[in-house]
Amino acid sequence: MILSDTSILSAIEERDIVIEPYDRSCLGTNSYDVHLSPFLACYVDEVIDAKKHNQVDRFDIPEEGIVLRPGRTYLGATVEYTETRRYVPFLEGKSSVGRLGIDIHATAGKGDVGFCNHWTLEISVSQPVCVYAGMPIGQLIYFLVEGEVDVDYSSKASAKYNQRTPEPVESMMWKNKF
Repeated sequence: MILSDTSILSAIEERDIVIEPYDRSCLGTNSYDVHLSPFLACYVDEVIDAKKHNQVDRFDIPEEGIVLRPGRTYLGATVEYTETRRYVPFLEGKSSVGRLGIDIHATAGKGDVGFCNHWTLEISVSQPVCVYAGMPIGQLIYFLVEGEVDVDYSSKASAKYNQRTPEPVESMMWKNKF
C-alpha cells in the first residue's frame, strides 16, 4: 500500500517519517518531491573495481549549472535528509526529469525501514543536459510494511551507508565478502 498525502502528513507528525528541510508545497498526492544538492562526484579511474574502494572526485554545481555528459556516472545527493521508522521509502525520478533524458538511479531506488540519511543518486544522461542545484530531481513514495521489523537499517552492523552526510557516497561494495 502506498501512503497518500494525508498519510504522509500523519507519519511526519508522528515522526515515523522525517524530511529536513520539509516544505508542504513539495507534498504531492502520494509522494514528496526531493531536490538536487549542490554536490556531485565522479569516479577517478576509468575502470571501477568492485573489490576495491574506488576514489571519487567531488565538485560543486556552480550557480549557472553544470552540463552532464553521457558515458559517465555522476553521483549526486538530495538536499533533503530523510528518516523512516515504519515505512519503506522508494525514490523515483520525476517525469519531467526523465523527459530530459536524466536517470537518477541505476538500481538503488528502494530504501530500507530505518534508513536515515540524504539519498545518493546514481545519475546518468542520454545526451548532454544542464542541471542546477536545488532543481526538483525525484520523488519519495512510501510503502507500508506488513509485520514488525526486527532490525532496522540504522541498527544493522552490516549497514554501509549510515554515516550522515549531505554529499554523495561512492559504492561500498568492497566491504562485502565475495
